Amino acid sequence: MDALYASGVLFAEVLQSGPPCLERFWLWATFLGDPKCVFIVCFPLAYFLNRKVGVAVLWIGLISEWLNVVLKWFLFGERPFWWVYESGFTSKDSGQLRQFPVSCETGPGSPSGHCMITGAALWPMVTALSAAASRHSSSRLVQLAPFVGYFLLLLAVGLSRIFILAHFPHQVLGGILAGAALGWLLEAHVPTRRELRFYGLTSLGLLLSACLMYCAMIALGTDLDWSIHLATTWCRNPDWIRMDTRPFASLIRDSGTALGLGLAACSSTAIQQKHEGPSWKHRAVCALVALPALRLLSDTLQPENVALWYGLSFVKYVASPWVVVVLVPHLVHSIPYLQPKPHAA
Repeated sequence: MDALYASGVLFAEVLQSGPPCLERFWLWATFLGDPKCVFIVCFPLAYFLNRKVGVAVLWIGLISEWLNVVLKWFLFGERPFWWVYESGFTSKDSGQLRQFPVSCETGPGSPSGHCMITGAALWPMVTALSAAASRHSSSRLVQLAPFVGYFLLLLAVGLSRIFILAHFPHQVLGGILAGAALGWLLEAHVPTRRELRFYGLTSLGLLLSACLMYCAMIALGTDLDWSIHLATTWCRNPDWIRMDTRPFASLIRDSGTALGLGLAACSSTAIQQKHEGPSWKHRAVCALVALPALRLLSDTLQPENVALWYGLSFVKYVASPWVVVVLVPHLVHSIPYLQPKPHAA
């Protein structure tokens, strides 16, 4: 594996030696691929384009993120930003390889969560866009354009992860392949007509099963916090170590979102919306309101206490689907300007 890791680091050096103007592009690409964007950006955009697709994006996103955490626990993937020093490949003072504020993730590295989760969650959007293109054009090129854009995005995200020393190339490739496969497999199994009990049991099952696996592996003598120790040791700036990169932060997000999706989908407002066809103006305003609302909800209240942080994070992600499905449409519907004009008799 050392030879594979070394070749990956050399490739990262090539990327980092590129034109300085590309640095901002790579950082923007890694931001777009952040799994959190699936929950607070992709979901509301997809939902107000097509409710069924939006629910599929959120559901596949949370399932694939849970699977990604479990895979990382079993695969023990190194990350370049600490491997180069642990292995003696380079010294911390050499300055040949640069770290960035988004480099110092604390979970294991294989497979890439940015590529796997984003790839899986965006699959329903891509197939929906391709189907829409097929209805309006017989050109094969037009029909395949969404898939081309999809893989170009994942390629950019993957290269950006190598650039910032968060992943090795083989971890990125594995994430892209796993994400596309998961998206294809899970798209046909998105719950559309389920009771709240189903979502509650799913939420509980995701959290408890992961906790049981964690405890079992600890009991067998496996140190699942090894990556946190290495990230803390070798990150150039301690302020770059973020709580939301820990594996349990992802599990809390998935569990909270599953419960929140159930509360939102089973609400009277959501049931009523199934029989309505809001205008494109209404949908656009809803999306413009939902995006900053979810960002504000995500960024507020970041306590130092770990247990309190996890608890508040769970509450936030329970609330997020309700904000998109119930609160925002209700508020926008109350705006007089957006009310449908009565037809003249």
